[in-house]
Amino acid sequence: MKRTVFVGALVGALAASTAFAQSSGKGGQTSKEGHTAPKQQPLTEAAGTAPDGSMQLGTVHIPRGVKANGQALAAGTYQVRLTPDTASPVAKGATASLERWAEFIKGGKVAGREVMSIIPQADIPKIQKDTPPRPGSSTVQALKGGDYLRLWINRGGNYYLVYFAV
Repeated sequence: MKRTVFVGALVGALAASTAFAQSSGKGGQTSKEGHTAPKQQPLTEAAGTAPDGSMQLGTVHIPRGVKANGQALAAGTYQVRLTPDTASPVAKGATASLERWAEFIKGGKVAGREVMSIIPQADIPKIQKDTPPRPGSSTVQALKGGDYLRLWINRGGNYYLVYFAV
């Protein structure tokens, strides 16, 4: 007898919750199974745009030797150039045009290449908590106890970030 009452109560509760989920369209769309999909938020910002073609980003000083694309890049001063080549495969959640290759030029020759993330100015508070460099300037910061360096360039309304392994 107790088992019958328990099973009846369980079936009744499931039927009521399924009926509620199917009738309540609030908060999202209901599928056949009664699960509610999350409500889609409207986009309030336009997707970030990257400059077309290649672009000179300025001169940077890398204070110690790092790895750029798996190759050694010695400490020194380099001209940084953004190339039109997109990085592939694209990182999860990234836009292909915002993940591009950068070249580090010393003495007129390419000394190394590394993937650079382009972040529109409006998105920087969502991604970085550190204070960004002033417009037209750059900064190099040690990360993770000195195991990584971050090159951060602010140019033309975008931020350009490169992460190096030391």
